[in-house]
Amino acid sequence: MNPEAPFVEYLRALFAKRPLDLIVSIGAPAASFVQRHRQQLFATTPMVFTAVEQRRIQRSSLTENDAVVATAHNFPALIENILHVLPDTKTVAWVLGASPGEKLWLEDVRKELAPYADRLSFIWYNDRSFADILKHAAALPPHSAIFWHLMNVDAAGVVHEGDTGLARLYAVANAPIFTFDDSFFGRELVGGPMHSVLSSCQRTAAVVVRILGGEKAGDIKTAAIPYAAPIFDWREMKRWGISEKNLPPGSKVLFRNPTAWEQYRAYILAAIAAILIQAALIFWLLYEHWRRQRAEILARNTMSELTHVNRMATAGQLSASIAHEVRQPLASMLANAQAALRWLERVNLQEVRESLNGIVSEGFRASDIITNLRAMFKHDVQEKTLVDINKLVLSVLALVRIDLQKHEIELQTKLDDQIPLVLGNQVQLQQVILNLIMNAIESMSSVQAHVLRIKTELSQSNTVHVSIEDTGTGIKSSDVALLFKPMFTTKERGMGMGLSICQSIIESHDGRIWVSPRANGGSIFQFELPTVASKDQAA
Repeated sequence: MNPEAPFVEYLRALFAKRPLDLIVSIGAPAASFVQRHRQQLFATTPMVFTAVEQRRIQRSSLTENDAVVATAHNFPALIENILHVLPDTKTVAWVLGASPGEKLWLEDVRKELAPYADRLSFIWYNDRSFADILKHAAALPPHSAIFWHLMNVDAAGVVHEGDTGLARLYAVANAPIFTFDDSFFGRELVGGPMHSVLSSCQRTAAVVVRILGGEKAGDIKTAAIPYAAPIFDWREMKRWGISEKNLPPGSKVLFRNPTAWEQYRAYILAAIAAILIQAALIFWLLYEHWRRQRAEILARNTMSELTHVNRMATAGQLSASIAHEVRQPLASMLANAQAALRWLERVNLQEVRESLNGIVSEGFRASDIITNLRAMFKHDVQEKTLVDINKLVLSVLALVRIDLQKHEIELQTKLDDQIPLVLGNQVQLQQVILNLIMNAIESMSSVQAHVLRIKTELSQSNTVHVSIEDTGTGIKSSDVALLFKPMFTTKERGMGMGLSICQSIIESHDGRIWVSPRANGGSIFQFELPTVASKDQAA
């Protein structure tokens, strides 16, 4: 009795109740069954045979209602893949069952792999039980590989469904496993060129759409589907020490564990950027530190040179000031001496006596000037007397009378004749007033309005107040606080010593000096000196 008869009768009754528009036969066993019973079951129903290797299709039994989407095995290509990935391979264990269909495949495989007999040793598992296969696969010699072809029924007659047999083999095998069907890929296989289930389904779907669109199934011819581009499991490659350099060209590696760079690229780049920025900042700070040190050295050298130059210039200016002060008494001494000589010629003893007295007087005056200058700069105790500030101002104006006329300066004085005397050094105070007036004259040389106002009065604090006001170029507000500093000057050729000396003189007399700008241009220099009465009260 035919074991398929009951199943055939069942299908005939089923299809009689509900005819089918199209049948898709998947796999070699289904294709074989359908081809044997097609006339009995569905003679006129269009049918698509798919997932069947082209050598297992019985072309002679195909009808005009049959279309085939076949695959094409290339066993030498699979062996070449193993040798490419594992060049030292010496043994290949081929897993194949003992069913009639599997025995047919064994003949084809042996025939196609015969050229590799000199290079490889093949172990065929078709005549072993699966338990024996597992035992043998666990003790394979070094440089071995396992090829999983098919295991429907083992030599002991045990049926194995799906991929359960492959999972058991993977658990004990001591060599990497390869196959040609990517439906097993992702668990136990290393990889390589394999039939793509997705590609086969897409090709089958395209044929089905054409048939449903009205085309006759027998008129649709498709080429057998070859292996897809090689794919490999990164995990199995690491397990068996397979380098990516050994993979065939065009291979794709899947299931790769991301590297630290791939996982944390943004963080690594941020860290590198931070390190580079910090390095740049450190370099910049070091560079700025070097520049600062260099600038400080240059500044110290420059200050040393300037100090030397200023000392030389100050010495020259002081020398000129001394020469100017001493020139007048010396000139008077010379004039008196000449007059005395003339009177001697006339034998006028009275006139000679007067000329000689003048010489003596002028000599003492020159001595006083030098003594005062030395005392001021050496901080000696200076002799102070009662001084009438008004007379001192008038004596200075007499000295600068020619300068006032030369610059066409209008002089306005308001001297309070009730101000008391002050205790001070007459020569030094005279120098202060002279310096302030000469500065005022110079500041008005480049302006149109030439007015000089000098005023003396008794202030509310019981001090003698003197102000010297001009209509000159004035003083910048930013320069007011620096004007009395040594070496600071607003003149092109000034030395910056005059006002500093004036301040020293006034402060040595227990007074104070200051300056303020005028509203309409110009400046006002003012100083105060304590009166004799106020000093007595303080004492």
